[in-house]
Amino acid sequence: VQLQASGGGLVQVGGSLRLSCVASGSIFNMNVMGWYRQAPGKQRELVANIINSGRTNYADSVKSRFSISRDNTKNTVYLQMNSLKPEDTAVYYCNLVQRGLDYWGQGTKVTVSS
Repeated sequence: VQLQASGGGLVQVGGSLRLSCVASGSIFNMNVMGWYRQAPGKQRELVANIINSGRTNYADSVKSRFSISRDNTKNTVYLQMNSLKPEDTAVYYCNLVQRGLDYWGQGTKVTVSS
């Protein structure tokens, strides 16, 4: 399984970005796809995830600002990030969990400038 993330970049406070992550390889129907982030000097944390049925889960810090979605036909997960804040600056990692195994993408950097 390989995960390819894209969409990061530099954005001003209050701006928006959309991250995408495409999974390839042996992808099973039952899985969880999500996004984690790691800021400098901090531990990696869950941002949001979504199971194949569409149920979602968000970190409190991003609720009402971020929206996760997926296209099962394309094995792709998206993260729409609105009203970005400087504290959202981090490397964002795509994650896939299936059959008890974790897979990670290479990370895409998001920088929110004030």
